[in-house]
Amino acid sequence: MLSTYEAADAIILALDCTRERALEVVAELEGRLAWAKVGMTLYYQEGPSIVAALKERGLKVFLDLKLFDIPFQVGGAAWAAAKSGADLISLHALGGREMISKAVEGVASLEAEDPAKLIAITVLTSMNHETLSSIGITSTMAHEVERLAKLAIASGANGLVCSPEEVGRLRALLGPDALLICPGVRPAGADKGDQKRTATPSEALARGASKLVIGRPIMAAPDPREAFDAIVKEICDAS
Repeated sequence: MLSTYEAADAIILALDCTRERALEVVAELEGRLAWAKVGMTLYYQEGPSIVAALKERGLKVFLDLKLFDIPFQVGGAAWAAAKSGADLISLHALGGREMISKAVEGVASLEAEDPAKLIAITVLTSMNHETLSSIGITSTMAHEVERLAKLAIASGANGLVCSPEEVGRLRALLGPDALLICPGVRPAGADKGDQKRTATPSEALARGASKLVIGRPIMAAPDPREAFDAIVKEICDAS
């Protein structure tokens, strides 16, 4: 059975909101929350200062900018993201081997004692088979996820972002030490929103997820602390 600490450490809170709201919720969850995700909405408003603010509050930061550009630009962006203090940085595996390798070089050039880890996105959790078909990808979802996962890891990525539907297959493929992060996680009974391939927190962890990205079920709750604690309890009870 997972301890309360272990269950809480598995949750990465998605702060897709204003700086004021982000810091308000972080303050409410002080002593509970270990990880926060800063995505495009918040980062494009605040820049590196929001990463610094969260680090000052003792949090680890997943900077989820989904880097995807020519290799030169992504190498520079990965360097800048790592320099901001981010612990995890996301990029798209679709960018290919050279792009991912340049990102690895960018992070490594800082020569940090505990360097940021690069996490490659396979297929967004808002996509399904019909979405893939509409952009000309005719292989199955499972095949596409596995293909991109192998490419990313071979190119130097430290882990993967994948949906709860694929995490079990990737765990079996990559072994027990792979860092697998699952967005699209929703507590039992919660609204799925725009996510297509979802699971509950306990289901995702049982299938092999390392970390869970959870946002709206906590951020939009009347009492974020109560919502967070309920998810932690759900994970502990099911483990």
